[in-house]
Amino acid sequence: MTPDHYLVIGVIVVAMAIPGIFAAIRDNHAPRLAAIALLVGSGFIAAAFNQRPGGYSFEEIPEAFVNVFATFL
Repeated sequence: MTPDHYLVIGVIVVAMAIPGIFAAIRDNHAPRLAAIALLVGSGFIAAAFNQRPGGYSFEEIPEAFVNVFATFL
């Protein structure tokens, strides 16, 4: 897997964990699964930044999404 794949997977996992955190807090539950998902997604993002020389800039993140989704089509 390329760093772009790690970045895209991490961003998607983190984005899916955020509503879970708010829902758990609203229902007075501990957001255990959402917190684990947030940590895993953050780990994927950190791995992407560490594997790519120079990291990513904000302008390169949408390009990474396009590249990853283009490989599936």
